[in-house]
Amino acid sequence: MAKINLLPWRAERRRLRQKDFYGMLGLAALAGVLVSFLIVSYYNGRIGSQNSRNQFLREEITKVDSQITEITELDKKKARLLARKDVIEQLQANRSQMVHLFDSLVRTIPDGVTLTAIQQEGDILTLSGRSQSNARVSTYMRTLEGSGWMSKPDLNIIEAKAGNPGLPYEFNLKVKLANPNAPKAGEDGGSAATPASAPPAAGGTAS
Repeated sequence: MAKINLLPWRAERRRLRQKDFYGMLGLAALAGVLVSFLIVSYYNGRIGSQNSRNQFLREEITKVDSQITEITELDKKKARLLARKDVIEQLQANRSQMVHLFDSLVRTIPDGVTLTAIQQEGDILTLSGRSQSNARVSTYMRTLEGSGWMSKPDLNIIEAKAGNPGLPYEFNLKVKLANPNAPKAGEDGGSAATPASAPPAAGGTAS
């Protein structure tokens, strides 16, 4: 006797297809979860690596900042030492200049002129004294100009004053201090000007 399947074959096929579909859907979901896990793990690893690099860079930046601070302190110390060196060199140069200056003052005083006071303010020297005549003062100013250690003599006042018949004129003049050994403008610094020859002392006195 022939067997007859009384179940609806279309319903059975649909049920099998649904079973296959849900199976494939589960596999796809599992694959998606696995891929998502791998992607998240990959990017977490990249983020961790980048965080490690950032931390390394922060530590190196801290070291560099510390070195910059140390360099800044060294620069300040260097600037203070250079300033101290410049002051010492200036004092030494001024000491030598003052020796030449006083020697030049003695050598440049002509007959008939005597100094009564000397005052210095910076590089300006004020000379006060008495003379026999106006011509003596003019001669003295020319001698100062040629000394090499003083320049630009400027007569402030000259007038007759009582009290010293031999030196009736009282004068006051200013000169600018100079250094004939300093290089002139435009020179390479290797050559220096030589002091001009000063006339010998002619018997004038300084007080």
